[in-house]
Amino acid sequence: MANKKPVGTVAELFAGVGGFRIGLEKAGFETIFSNQWEPSTKAQHASSVYVANFGEVGHSNEDIQVVVDRVAEGKSKEIPKVDLVVGGFPCQDYSVAKSLNSSKGLEGKKGVLWWSIYKLVAHHKPKFVFLENVDRLLKSPASQRGRDFAIMLRTLGDLGYTIEWRLMNAAEEGFPQRRIRVFIVATRNDLAKWNKSDPENYMFKTGILSRAFSFSPVSIAEPFELDVDPEVITDNFNKSGKISPFLDTGVYRDGKVWTAKTKSNYKGHKLTLGDILVESSDVPKEYWIDKERLSEWEYLKGAKSIARTHKASGVEYFYSEGKMAFPDSLEKPSRTILTGEGGNTPSRFKHIIRIGTRHRRLLPIELERLNGFPDGWTSTGSEGEPISDIRRAFFMGNALVIGLIEKVGKVIASDLGK
Repeated sequence: MANKKPVGTVAELFAGVGGFRIGLEKAGFETIFSNQWEPSTKAQHASSVYVANFGEVGHSNEDIQVVVDRVAEGKSKEIPKVDLVVGGFPCQDYSVAKSLNSSKGLEGKKGVLWWSIYKLVAHHKPKFVFLENVDRLLKSPASQRGRDFAIMLRTLGDLGYTIEWRLMNAAEEGFPQRRIRVFIVATRNDLAKWNKSDPENYMFKTGILSRAFSFSPVSIAEPFELDVDPEVITDNFNKSGKISPFLDTGVYRDGKVWTAKTKSNYKGHKLTLGDILVESSDVPKEYWIDKERLSEWEYLKGAKSIARTHKASGVEYFYSEGKMAFPDSLEKPSRTILTGEGGNTPSRFKHIIRIGTRHRRLLPIELERLNGFPDGWTSTGSEGEPISDIRRAFFMGNALVIGLIEKVGKVIASDLGK
């Protein structure tokens, strides 16, 4: 899969099972360093799958904070200088799957991994940085909406980068999954196509994301400045605001933010969940739902109001849930894959489709297809060990849509070639 004459080199942090690498190799890049480390488990399944597909050369399965510290302190050269640093840095502390009170943002154990990215960029000064995260990043934490993103913009921008972002819905770009993620691209200032008299031009015409995807403004907010001191941002940013000042699209340069609400202009063919399904004859028996258990699934996906008691205060309240599609439509893109998609236990959030008169769950191969991975990508580890279907579903719940990465990669490759 590697390119014989790469357009540029990549260091892939928080690599997962290699979604960034696949997309960027399609765009002509060569990944020469990768790191995947999961601190909460002894078994490193994702790293094993990564090595099974790409080999061990240049791959690290060690705490990235330790690795980056060695490099930044001049004790190691294991992360070489590259043109592009990428990563879907851990999002647990920003995820909408967590309650507002438990979402700790940069203060959370995994949120602090942002500083590993910062240290590496500060040390090597790559030409480009390309990051991906959940949409909640733009409004984290709940007590100071947008504070974490403001700190990221200020600190990364102070290293000499022009930073753009856009909230991407993969389905709006023709892919078969409604997966919403924020894409962040930082371009070293000496390479950015920046016109200081017309910053909105960068947001909608000359920036990396505006050339990778066609979108136009719905509304444009008044620009604002970020304090020069990140500690002041930490203490005071948006303390009284109930909404984040960062809209779905924007650009940051030299302490100033321009941001807008936008819409996609994509007019091409749009894939649906039905387009990626395997033949029914290839579906194992255990994926079909027994008729006697179908009512359990239907109940969990239905609207309900459940009486509960708050553990700490003893106050009674009602927990409400809205109705979800049952079964999932085959004529539309799928809902977002979540990490708990695997397993046969009835669940509100797992996909259920109907084929004829029968209902079933989605196969790991189908989940891989929804993210654009090759069939069977996650089926085996580096020692040839089989990976469980539950674990494979978990990988896809954490993964990204490869086709979007490829589109951004092609634009960066074009700039590197000039």
